[in-house]
Amino acid sequence: MIKSINHDTTLLSQKSTPATPQDAQVIQDLLDTLEAHKDNCVGMAANMIGVNKRILVFRIGMMSMPMINPVITKKSGKYAAEEGCLSLVGERPVERFQDIKVRFLDKNFEPHTQTFSDFVAEIIEHEMDHFEGILI
Repeated sequence: MIKSINHDTTLLSQKSTPATPQDAQVIQDLLDTLEAHKDNCVGMAANMIGVNKRILVFRIGMMSMPMINPVITKKSGKYAAEEGCLSLVGERPVERFQDIKVRFLDKNFEPHTQTFSDFVAEIIEHEMDHFEGILI
């Protein structure tokens, strides 16, 4: 189901808790909401739809990919960037990494480890900042 975008900085500033299989509907809601905003959004964290769970989704070309409880286990190639967010107005400076290795669960709660680079790594890092209540 397509959800409204959360703009409440008090809620967006709260840390997220680990997701469980009972949060499966949140995954689908995020995928649906990302699809509805595909013209101006490449990734979403669950708190962007008002749910403080460690779930994110992002687009790779025509495909959207969910990650549940992701953890960055390795990072390299630090650089500075400017990012905006669908939940907030404007852009802010951030530090990101060119390459990241992420351990995560898929939508079936099966474990994976994968390396991501460039813009996709930046998207994942941005959404994971949401889990920590970092406003970007």
